[in-house]
Amino acid sequence: MWRGRAGALPAAIGALCRALPPGSRPAPETFRLAKFDRPEASLQIWRLLYSLLKQIHDGGWTDPDTIGTQIRFVKSVLWYYGYGRPEFYQLPSDGSQGSRELLLAFSWLLNRISLLERLLTVNRVKIGDEASVCTCEDNNSNSWKDRTEIALEPCLKREVDVRYLQWLTGRLQFQWRSLHVDHQEQCKLLHKIHSYTSGCHMDQTIGHFSVTETDLIRQPDSYKQLLQLLESETSQLEAFLEWKRLEPVYWHWMVKSRERTLPDEREFCVAVRTITEAVKLKLSDLKCHCAHKKNGMHGLYRLVFKDKHSASKTGFLSSVLKEPITNVVNATEVISELKMEEATLKRELKRLQEECRHKLDEIADGLVGVICIPPMKR
Repeated sequence: MWRGRAGALPAAIGALCRALPPGSRPAPETFRLAKFDRPEASLQIWRLLYSLLKQIHDGGWTDPDTIGTQIRFVKSVLWYYGYGRPEFYQLPSDGSQGSRELLLAFSWLLNRISLLERLLTVNRVKIGDEASVCTCEDNNSNSWKDRTEIALEPCLKREVDVRYLQWLTGRLQFQWRSLHVDHQEQCKLLHKIHSYTSGCHMDQTIGHFSVTETDLIRQPDSYKQLLQLLESETSQLEAFLEWKRLEPVYWHWMVKSRERTLPDEREFCVAVRTITEAVKLKLSDLKCHCAHKKNGMHGLYRLVFKDKHSASKTGFLSSVLKEPITNVVNATEVISELKMEEATLKRELKRLQEECRHKLDEIADGLVGVICIPPMKR
């Protein structure tokens, strides 16, 4: 039975479930079972974490993956975000136990990466063609350092073949080039649609159709599916607003200890309190940083094409969030700022490479009877 003040807890859990994407919503009872570490809830939360993180990182949920593959994926993503609780990484790969640890990890993601907000952004129904732009000052140096330290701990316990790392680097470079080619092809197709439909849109500030609007003209019956998606998104946003109102009830339930708590349970409550305190500290630091840093371009912007006859410049990005359009960002400005950021990152990469080279030279000098041949420069 749920325990809460006038049914506030069931309402909070229900709102949380409804705020999740439709295909990933667990039963509210799953959270109660996980709070008491019931094994029957473990597989459900593993699959929940897998489906949610897949949507953020890979854009979808692949059903054919085995439970072992799903668990490895979830652990790797949480590792990437800097989740440092060793008990989580020691959970068995068959998903047979650890529902309380999984609930703790899920709650950590709610705060650490704003899980619900990111899911709403990823799954938002997009009417116009958009691009994500961010030229804000980078304040993630400390988090990257902490994340790297956490990631190196398991590597110290086992040997890693350098050839395997080289293979991973080559594979990453190949995938990056493929992504770049695909993105260029997408830009060419968008340019064709925007230029061919120029002057057709009712809103003259935009002037042309987006991919979705063009598809609606070609297939008018598809508006029914679009309408269903918009209605589903609206109900999900309403649930999210209700969740934000009741969120303190959820955290009170997570932290509150039961009468006659067992030592497993006391450790769980301590871990939740630690996460809550860390989140408050990070929020205070973030507010202080945002108060002093310069305003940068950040968020989703609608792509709007302007030819030379209608504008003095070839194109610009107009803000999605403001109507009528009051915040206009020229594409050339974004490209210029990104090139400056690229140059800064290249200088930092060169500095780190030189630092690693010096460390390797020091290690090589200490090896007796070994000839070290440096790799060829590309």
